[in-house]
Parts: sequence; C-alpha cells; structure tokens
Amino acid sequence: MSTSTTPWLEFLAAQGARLSASTSPEVLGFQDEANAANIVVPLTHLGLIAATGEEAASFLHNQLTNDVQSLGSSGARLAGYCTPKGRLLATMLIWKSADAILLQLPREIQAAVQKRLQMFILRAKAKLADVSDSQVALGLAGPDVAAALAPWFPDVPAAAYGVTHQAAGTLIRMPDAGGAARFQWIAPLETAQQAWPQLVRNLRPAATSAWRALDIQAGIPLVVQATQEQFVPQMINFEVLGGVNFRKGCYPGQEIVARSQYLGKLKRRMLPAQVAASGVLAGTEVFASSDPDQPCGQIVNAEAIGDRTLCLVELKTAVLEQGDDIRLGSASGPVLDIGTLPYELIDPT
Repeated sequence: MSTSTTPWLEFLAAQGARLSASTSPEVLGFQDEANAANIVVPLTHLGLIAATGEEAASFLHNQLTNDVQSLGSSGARLAGYCTPKGRLLATMLIWKSADAILLQLPREIQAAVQKRLQMFILRAKAKLADVSDSQVALGLAGPDVAAALAPWFPDVPAAAYGVTHQAAGTLIRMPDAGGAARFQWIAPLETAQQAWPQLVRNLRPAATSAWRALDIQAGIPLVVQATQEQFVPQMINFEVLGGVNFRKGCYPGQEIVARSQYLGKLKRRMLPAQVAASGVLAGTEVFASSDPDQPCGQIVNAEAIGDRTLCLVELKTAVLEQGDDIRLGSASGPVLDIGTLPYELIDPT
C-alpha cells in the first residue's frame, strides 16, 4: 500500500513523528515517548469538508441528523449522516466559520461521504470542498493546555463544544476525558507549522491513538469504515450526546430514527469496556455467555493502552440486565470488563 504525503505530514516527520504506512498516514508516535499530563496530538486521521454557498446551511440541514440552520459561530455540534434506513454512514463534528460550514469526519470515509453528499446538491447553491490539507487539526489535552494556548487564544471556551475564532484559527472545546480539559485547534497549515515548536516546549507530542483513547474515555463514538451502516444513532448514544435533533425537518432515515426514539425503551446501547487483548478492531462482534451462537453487539471503537484495550461497545441491553459475561470475538473469547459512561443514558418515555 502506497503512502500518501502532504506538507503537514512531511513537517511532522521532520519533527520526529513516526508515520504509519498507509494511504491515510497517521502519527504512531514521536521520538520522545515519555509520559506527560499535557499532550498535543496531530489529528491526521480526521478530514475536513468545507460547505460554502448561500444555500449550504439549508442543504446540510436536509441531509444531517442535527439542526444546521441554527448553527452559529460560537458553538460546534455533533451530527450524523444516515442511509434511508436510518443507519449511520458517518458521524461528524460540525461548526461554522465566517465563510463556510465545516464537517470533520474520518479521512478513510471522507471522500465517499463527500461524493454521496455531492450527489444530492442538484440545483442548490452550495459547494463542497476537501480542505483537509490546508486546515490542520491539533488535539490538545491536559490541565495546562489553556495556558499553552494563550499566545494564540487568550480566552478559551469554557463549555464543551464552545468555539472561539482568532486570526490563528478556530478553537473548539471538546468534552473532558479523565478529568482533563480537551481542545481542538483548527489552524491554517502555515500557522500550525509556526506554532508547533512553541507548543511542544510545554506539551508532549503524542500519537493519534492517544486522542482516540481520550474520545473513548469521553464516550464519544466515531463511525469508521468497518462500522458504516451498522448503527441507528441511538445504538451508539448519539442522541444523548446531542447529535440528533428530533424537532427539525426530514433528512435521510429520519422516520426510522424517530421511530426508534418513540416506540419505548431502546434495545441497544453503547458502553465503555476494557479487555485484556490487543489488535481489537472496530466491527468485531461480541457474544453473551447465555447465547453463544449469536452476537449480542460489536465493537464501535478500540484503542490499545499497554496490555489492555479501551473500547466502546454496542450491546443488547437485555444481556446487561441478565448479568451475562460479554466476550470478544466468540463465546470463548476474552471477557470484556464493562465500565460506566461519563454521562447519563436517558431512554425516551
């Protein structure tokens, strides 16, 4: 498999980053692997679509699970893109700049999602462009991150999904993970290159996997290529996270998503877990001890931390109520240690 390179990846390599060999390389780590409470992570696994034009908001409003019409410049939102059957093709973070609406989603599915959205523009006055290589995403986490950002962002957003715009780019407050504040800085390429040496004097540069592990700790799912069309939004708690607006107009799959919400208790939910295994992949099925022949769910996201793997796992709620062991891959696989979400699940009444 050939490796794609960009000016940003070349810059990171010159700064000591070890990159994966793939068509969408990500940072595997840096030369200095010492642990630190404050980190900066190049989010090279995420791509960015810019929607422009006077009808961009109304077009996206009719395609995504969340309200795009009322999206202001001071807040970001999660949103999903579904098939007509209500299954998620993508989950994304959306926000508004002075001249565009930005959609951030995994690079591995970005091109296909953008192509599909493009098919439905028709006569709408809207354009979609891939701006992943000109707008760099950095993830920053830790107790001292706000101070490290002060030269570019004197005031940082106080609440999750708050957004601040400065000449240096856009700063988005992400949900905390493990008690640590988290931010995404979306910066023009040249700004990111200029800021990097100063940032790494105060923050440890870390692998892409470190940020994904924090997302798992925060209970935030990311639909990837292996899990496209596997989940109705509620199966991965997406409505609890604010990614679905049930008062807006139609979008692909809206009837099924609404029906799932209002026809009683939800039968599938997502929970965090740990497992003593490595190489765990999104989409891997899990099994309950009481029904070894049929999977009771699947891995949504997974990241290895030492000899264990942190997971988000989608499960039938019935197996949790029965107290069954949940095992990875087969009924004889390693047991998943089911954890507690950092937010409360509220079933529709």
